[in-house]
Amino acid sequence: MEDFNVYEGIMDGLREAVAYKQGDHSNCKVSIREISVPAYKAADVIRTRHALNLTQNALACAMGVSPKTVEEWEAGEVEPSDLASRFLYLLDGDHSLVQRLMVI
Repeated sequence: MEDFNVYEGIMDGLREAVAYKQGDHSNCKVSIREISVPAYKAADVIRTRHALNLTQNALACAMGVSPKTVEEWEAGEVEPSDLASRFLYLLDGDHSLVQRLMVI
């Protein structure tokens, strides 16, 4: 078994960190952890839209869906898809995303 040199291990890590900071991502390892996102119900969509201070039309525009879709979500006629729920979850967590998605 090969002896591990602590100093060299630390230096290798520092070299990788410097390279990463300079834009070299070739030695990167990416870990992906899926988070559970709550299913959005009618009241959740309404709460999110109000927290964002948006009309149904504006929320629809930001999410890339029709105003009718938002109306149906809020009426409880249709539940947002898993993808739409993830998007609503992101908007809930960071209201500045709306400004990046549309001109306000």
